[in-house]
Amino acid sequence: MKRRTEPEFSSPQNKQKKRMEDLGLTLSSTSDDENQYSNHTTQESSSSTSGSDSESDEKRPVFRNEFKQDSLVEGTSSRYSMYNSVSQKLMAKMGFREGEGLGKYGQGRKDIVEASNQKGRRGFGLTLKGFDGELNIDWQDEPEPSAYEKVDWCPECTTEIPDAEELKEWMTVGKRKLMIEDETEFCNEELLRSVLQCKSVFDELDGEEMRRARTRSNPYEMIRGAFFLNRAAMKMANMDHVFDYMFTNPKDYQGVPLIKEYDAELLYFADVCAGPGGFSEYVLWRRKWHAKGFGMTLKGPNDFKLEDFYSASSELFEPYYGEGGIDGDGDITRSENITAFQNFVLDNTDHKGVHFLMADGGFSVEGQENLQEILSKQLMLCQFLTALSVVRTGGHFVCKTFDLFTPFSVGLVYLLYCCLREFWLVKELNPPDLSALLCRYVVCKVNIRLNQLHNQDFYNYIVQSNENHCKVQIKALAKIRAFVQGHPRQAEIRKECLQLWGIPDQARVAPSSSDPKSKFFELIQGTDIDTFSYKPTPLNSSTLEKIRQVLDYRCMVSGSEQKFLLGLGKSQIYTWGGRQSDRWTKLDLKTELPRDTLLSVEIVHELKGEGKAQRKISAIHILDVLVLNGNDVRTQHFNQRIRLAEKFVKAVSKPSRPDMNPIRVKEVYRLEEMDKIFCEMKVIKSSGGMPRLSYTGRDDRHFVPTGLYIVRTMNDPWTMAYSKNFKKKFFFNKMTNCFPFPAKLTLLSSLPTVFAITAASSGMGEGVKVHDSQKRQDPEKLSKETVLSFIQAHHP
Repeated sequence: MKRRTEPEFSSPQNKQKKRMEDLGLTLSSTSDDENQYSNHTTQESSSSTSGSDSESDEKRPVFRNEFKQDSLVEGTSSRYSMYNSVSQKLMAKMGFREGEGLGKYGQGRKDIVEASNQKGRRGFGLTLKGFDGELNIDWQDEPEPSAYEKVDWCPECTTEIPDAEELKEWMTVGKRKLMIEDETEFCNEELLRSVLQCKSVFDELDGEEMRRARTRSNPYEMIRGAFFLNRAAMKMANMDHVFDYMFTNPKDYQGVPLIKEYDAELLYFADVCAGPGGFSEYVLWRRKWHAKGFGMTLKGPNDFKLEDFYSASSELFEPYYGEGGIDGDGDITRSENITAFQNFVLDNTDHKGVHFLMADGGFSVEGQENLQEILSKQLMLCQFLTALSVVRTGGHFVCKTFDLFTPFSVGLVYLLYCCLREFWLVKELNPPDLSALLCRYVVCKVNIRLNQLHNQDFYNYIVQSNENHCKVQIKALAKIRAFVQGHPRQAEIRKECLQLWGIPDQARVAPSSSDPKSKFFELIQGTDIDTFSYKPTPLNSSTLEKIRQVLDYRCMVSGSEQKFLLGLGKSQIYTWGGRQSDRWTKLDLKTELPRDTLLSVEIVHELKGEGKAQRKISAIHILDVLVLNGNDVRTQHFNQRIRLAEKFVKAVSKPSRPDMNPIRVKEVYRLEEMDKIFCEMKVIKSSGGMPRLSYTGRDDRHFVPTGLYIVRTMNDPWTMAYSKNFKKKFFFNKMTNCFPFPAKLTLLSSLPTVFAITAASSGMGEGVKVHDSQKRQDPEKLSKETVLSFIQAHHP
């Protein structure tokens, strides 16, 4: 028997589907789109569904325009005006009245179902204190983000610095403080309460959620670390620009740069509590081998990561961990570490100190953000003390601080204010986390009783700075709490900041490894390779006349065969004999050189002590420099290149690493002062008991001399002459008879490298008498007396 065909809407599922189709025609309508609504309802009323009977057509609701006013719930208040007319009609059809629930007996819920406040993957029902209520702070009126910043200067200190006795009287010891809410002497009470309220919100917030919120709310977020190790490098780039590059290009009071590239002095800096080393990487990237850094930070996971210095040469940075040197713990809160670091820095800066110190110390205060200032006071004190211990007169100091509400913190800043010429409190643009978001940096040029000192200017500056910083914190924290979407100008601001700070917009890429031969040809830039195979002309009686222009020559003591040294970074160092048939071989010494460095050197066996107590160590003696960390200096005058070599050696030397082979520059003498060389020669008993002639240079180490290099430093037709009337040396052109006076150093800048200059060598082998203890002399070889007599005869 054939089953009776049921209408489609008789099935409960089909009924529901049909009703959804009917209602779907109006769900997209709004109260502002009456024409669209009218069109939909007209179509609905004039159409019929295939397979439905007349009864279903009669029961189907039809919404017409005239139904709009009649069907609205009587007494509906304006609190529901935010919902469109369709929503209101649907609720009216179901019998909704304000203040009553739905259902036959009004048993339904009376309030609207709220949107989900669930954040992240935390358990359902978990409510974080501070996120369950409203935070009535308008952060949208903050200033438009910009790459340009204004610095508020603190008025210069005119108060006389208290003496030690008076300072001791100020010191008081009180109970340990574990609250910050009552510190209103240097900040408005309402602002302080608002800041603490905002901070408390994040005490229990998940770290990942915090980072995502900060990423979306920070307009400077896309700057990140650029191509440097981390964001710290960009903090330093930001502050360096804001303060007119007073860190990487310090100037004196008249605005004259203190450090020049071709001067002998390095830019010395210290980096404390700053692992993994972003600050230092930026400075070394900016100044390259013309800077030398000293660092101290806690050993462990937050130590310096020198192997990750991709954009700068970490060979120019020397970590020192306080007491115990490289074996110390680096804890700056230990006084013995501060003293050891101070002594080490002064010993390696000619007892002048560093040009500037950077301190970025901090530790996790998770769950105690409000007490960060109190918990960090010992760290801040030790950083300030270290800076005052190692920064030279006229130097600079930058240190991270947090809130400055307590008399202790403000007192420390006041002491800096008294000791230094100028200081500022500056906010960073690119904070990596909440802790950094709440911090400031105190920037300085070269228990406090403020009321007794009557320093109203300083007091006003601190209060104003604190209150301004509070306002910024409040808005920033409220902004993060709102979990706003990505800032629309992040990419634009990143581009502006990098361009303003002079940072190339490029990706962070690890340096690629290079073949030494390929790198050599890259560095010499097409120079004829035969130039490097040049060997000195032996000096004898027939060639002695070549050095008659005595003032044109310099001389150095040789200790072994000359070769070329190529540095590819760290311990990747290769040597080459100079002949095309020779191969580049890995240097079997423990030393480090910056990449893209090409030197002319000797590997000399230095001796210390005599007899059986004598010790031998291999050292690198630099004869000349060609390329220094990518900087081609071959066009500089020989004398200038030697000065640059000495500067370079200071930058790469590691006094804290006695296990490394030393690098030294040959001591250069004027030819007319050759007698000084022979005065440094003496006979010393070797470890085997045999007496040997040795040369002692500028330190206590000596080596066996094998010859004497005599290098001409002038090119034809120029020579150096001496004016007996003016008692001065001057440059003379033999071709044009031109003798500019006084000497113009610019004439020396275009001279070729030492390898194209005529040179001579005096072998100190058998038969060469250079010391009174030597009896035998070969008549065909020159003696000390012969050479000195010749020089004396031709010296003007």
